[in-house]
Amino acid sequence: EINRINQDLPTIGGGKSAAIRQWMSSVVSQIDHYKAEHKALLKEATTLLELALWKANLDDNEEGVLEKVGVRTTRGRRKRARKE
Repeated sequence: EINRINQDLPTIGGGKSAAIRQWMSSVVSQIDHYKAEHKALLKEATTLLELALWKANLDDNEEGVLEKVGVRTTRGRRKRARKE
């Protein structure tokens, strides 16, 4: 897209400024589209990270409570506890 203007300008007889304005508008529209897409991806990644941190915090708290009581936990017991 960026090189298109370099290819088109030599072939345009008149109205080069209009062609440049149209090209600039097209580039700005594409940038806005990619910015919106990037923002959506960042929001999704942030949400996934927050959920992972929240789950890790719950797992840490669960293990700490069981250790204080003196209960030995197994992997199976931890998985069952997470489901509940």
